[in-house]
Amino acid sequence: MPNGFKASGIKAGLKPSGKPDLALLVAPEGAVCAGTFTKSLVRASCIDICIDRLKKNSGKARAVLINSGQANACTGERGLLDSLRATKALADRLGLLEDEILICSTGVIGLPIPIERLICGLDMLVEDLSHEGGFAAANAILTTDLVEKQVAFETYLDGQRLRIAGMAKGSGMIHPNMATMLAYISCDVGLPADVWIPMVHRVVESSFNSISVDGDTSTNDACLAFAAGPPLDKQHIDILEVGLKKVADHLAKSIARDGEGANCLLEVEVIGAFDDVAARTIARTICSSSLVKTAIHGCDPNWGRIIAAAGRAGVDFLPNELSLWIGSYQLIQQGDLLEFDPKVISDYMRKQRAGTYLKNDSISIRLEIGNGQGAAICWGCDLSDQYVRINADYTT
Repeated sequence: MPNGFKASGIKAGLKPSGKPDLALLVAPEGAVCAGTFTKSLVRASCIDICIDRLKKNSGKARAVLINSGQANACTGERGLLDSLRATKALADRLGLLEDEILICSTGVIGLPIPIERLICGLDMLVEDLSHEGGFAAANAILTTDLVEKQVAFETYLDGQRLRIAGMAKGSGMIHPNMATMLAYISCDVGLPADVWIPMVHRVVESSFNSISVDGDTSTNDACLAFAAGPPLDKQHIDILEVGLKKVADHLAKSIARDGEGANCLLEVEVIGAFDDVAARTIARTICSSSLVKTAIHGCDPNWGRIIAAAGRAGVDFLPNELSLWIGSYQLIQQGDLLEFDPKVISDYMRKQRAGTYLKNDSISIRLEIGNGQGAAICWGCDLSDQYVRINADYTT
């Protein structure tokens, strides 16, 4: 983890499965926190607490408590009171102000936190805090995820070490607006809030807001990014943003690849749009198309589904200027269908699907829609019958 940051993760008995379910991330004094949250009108009280405290403290925060197993959303006054009780109890144990503590919950919507168990687990959670606690924390925030999601980036700038680390969870209900998942990023350089917060928002838009598993958004979406440490020279701020994006992109792709029932990562690149927003809108529409996703699962080069998804994205372009590739194989050039061997492309898709997790298992689609400067890459996954089975039995 970056210098000065500590984390922990434990089994507090919140999940019937007995798996780790309570995590804590603590930042050094003076930390600045940027937060992006769900835009859903139906949201958990923990989201409101985070928004209110970050606004009140001008982006200052010292810790975030995360429970998994219960989303604590749509639980009325009890949900709010339990979240406030949890942050107060943690603040007392850490010697911090209650307003310096943030809280996030994930799990089944409508289920309240077993608050007495959570409170009982706080002593162990604080005792286990360490510089090496990131792995335990990353495991404790998971729900239907198959793997933990972590990454770190490190470089040196004029002799000053810069380290950015991140962890995330998410597998189903993934179609961020911002963002159907939880993500936590820490960075060991000091930046003013008016520099760090806009930077995080830009990076979130092109990473976590550029993935889709099933087109559903949730009630507890949150990304919290902390920065604390020696001041960073202004000339290196661009490099910091590059590193931040590397971390966020890796986590975002990890979430998409770990989509419920997924077998491969889908990467859609759109270029030639009027601007980046238009390109991202088309790419997200293709990634979230059930027909495209099922075709990917069946290794079927059904290009018509891709074009149809692009056409309904709400972005203007001329169909006769469109060119399309699946992998390195071009199917359409300037609106004209080319001769191609469907079996060859299907074999490419099947080979990529057989790759190992996050290695050689990405099926790429590239779409050129004109001569504009806009470009974007979005990520998704295939849609299998396992997705239906997982979600049909989710609470039973």
